[in-house]
Amino acid sequence: MIASMFYTLLYLYAGVLTVRFLLPRHRPLNRLWLGLSLGLLEEMWLPAIGAFWFSFSAEAHVFGAAVLFILTILCWFVRDRRTPAGWDEKEEALLRQLLVFGIPLTLLAVWLQYSHVMRTDSAGNWHVGQSTYGDLPMHLSFITGLIGKKFPADYPFYPGARLSYPFLTDSLSSTFYLLGSSLQAAAIVPAVLMMALCYMGVIVLARDMTNGKRTALLAAALFFLNGGLGFLYDFDLAGGTWTADSSAPFFVRAGQTVSGWFSAVSERISHILTGYYKTPTNQPDPNNLRWSNVICDMMVPQRTLLGGWCMTIPCLYLVNAEFRSRMLDPQNKNRGLILLGVWAGALPLIHTHSFLALGLASAGAMCYDLIHGDPKALAERRPRLRILLRYLVYGGIAAVFAAPQLIGFTFAQAFREGTRSFVTFQFNWVNNPSGTGMRDLYLWFYIKNIGLPFLVLIAALFDKTPRNRRIFAMALPIILAAEFVRFQPNEYDNNKLFYLAWLLCCMIISDWCSRLWKRLDGMSGRRFLAAAAAVVTFLSAGLTIWRECVSDYVAFSSDAVEAGLFAKDNTAPDAVFITGTEHLNPVISIAGRQIACGPDLWLYWHGFDTYERQEEIEAFYENPEGYPEIPAKYGAEYVYVSSYERSSYDVDEEVLERIGLKVFENGEASIYRLAEPAVPD
Repeated sequence: MIASMFYTLLYLYAGVLTVRFLLPRHRPLNRLWLGLSLGLLEEMWLPAIGAFWFSFSAEAHVFGAAVLFILTILCWFVRDRRTPAGWDEKEEALLRQLLVFGIPLTLLAVWLQYSHVMRTDSAGNWHVGQSTYGDLPMHLSFITGLIGKKFPADYPFYPGARLSYPFLTDSLSSTFYLLGSSLQAAAIVPAVLMMALCYMGVIVLARDMTNGKRTALLAAALFFLNGGLGFLYDFDLAGGTWTADSSAPFFVRAGQTVSGWFSAVSERISHILTGYYKTPTNQPDPNNLRWSNVICDMMVPQRTLLGGWCMTIPCLYLVNAEFRSRMLDPQNKNRGLILLGVWAGALPLIHTHSFLALGLASAGAMCYDLIHGDPKALAERRPRLRILLRYLVYGGIAAVFAAPQLIGFTFAQAFREGTRSFVTFQFNWVNNPSGTGMRDLYLWFYIKNIGLPFLVLIAALFDKTPRNRRIFAMALPIILAAEFVRFQPNEYDNNKLFYLAWLLCCMIISDWCSRLWKRLDGMSGRRFLAAAAAVVTFLSAGLTIWRECVSDYVAFSSDAVEAGLFAKDNTAPDAVFITGTEHLNPVISIAGRQIACGPDLWLYWHGFDTYERQEEIEAFYENPEGYPEIPAKYGAEYVYVSSYERSSYDVDEEVLERIGLKVFENGEASIYRLAEPAVPD
């Protein structure tokens, strides 16, 4: 653990130094946040680049550290020699906001990561939470499976197919695991750090994009505590036909006592806290509630999205700083512009959706800036040409760095022969499932999912503030793209675009609310209206977070953990197993070994047709002697038989014992080593 932390601190320190060298005139807390984020970006990328020459091993990490040292020295040579911006009252105010908002949410992140990422109980079982039950085993398979592999690596649960899913957030955890952290710590520590940087980043971005001392906190709250009106559905049993009870201080349901009313509410809360995806923000059926809370259902379980947001928010900040008129700094000599281009170009293998959203937002900002020009440059002969050239430089640098990732990974998978179509036309996101027709009226779908802030946004768009119009010009291309185009087989995943557009819209909403608050100054009941609006806005998110904090499921029993650890310690790193297709598979998640075919829960949405492999696996389990070519086809040397395989197939274990050697057995699983190692065709 010490080695992994020291290695990470080395990158974080280098990132802070680099930003100090290149952008000294940015405010101190801005520089700190940018530097920490840049350090993580370099730790994701530099060892991974080394793995293309060596493997993802100690050598690649030594290579990464050496390149880090060289890059930091180069930045020192080209540094901006001006005195760094100093600490002032505005920094003190921002620090207080970060402490008030960031510390509680970071503590929440610590708890959710600890409780949701293979928490071990006294019996040795590994627990997860509601939101991580489905996706975490896949990410663990990348974390454990990338170690020792030369890049580009194959899918650990679909050998023969290049891993084109953005994997650098998981490889960051692989670095921790390789350098001595436990598997749990390797997954938890980087995730908590990235969540903290996201909280800090949104507040810093909001300070830059809005006016007022409290708008930054409101914008951050609107984004991270997003919900909607779903709570109205959850408490409808406490409604119905109502009548006045003269003996009670409240209106109660006909024939119902006050205690009965509280009992109905209590039952509904219990249903939310114990049901599987019964929260007010995530009930696809029957209520069509799909605006999932970003902390519980996005940042905690979807690690690639977390890494993408951690790296995209700094890019949005730099886009604002480098192109907004009042932030232009002629003496900087485009250092920030070049850094932005490189940073943006590094995004595709971290999170492709974030790269797309950033590109669309940048295009929107460019169009706005070209239309309205640069007031500071009106004296120049061709001010708009200067703006266009700066955007082209930024876009060109980003394209140069992004192209190999997109061509070699993203496009290679999306347009691979036999892959289901990734990019198709589909209007109105999940409200129009597979283009079969809208489930809710268009505006009502967004009103009930996003809630009161959606109505405020509509009102704010009538405002003529240039800054807010520019922000919406950045959000609009993302919204249009996500609303009209489905970018991968899982239509729900377009929310990864919507949320970044919503982040920008939260700036507009908070700014408008701040000005409304000032106009209501002196009005009696102003605070009551604010409190009521806060309840309506944040109640759904609060219930969702409460549910996630208490959710608890066993992912791997102690026997399954024992089987996974045996495979890790007693088989070669490149060993391939024949297993079933359950997603809770200790061979891939704990041992980090390849299997012939993983679950459709993941592979279907990555565009793979697994029918043939599943048929072959079933045939081999039920007749091992009749299909000896199947292990040979995938180079499989081991066969894993657990309660899942025994319930899914008519496994002939007598034959497996005859043709192989049982090397492990406990109450959950057996592992057989085939008598003659298979050689892949």
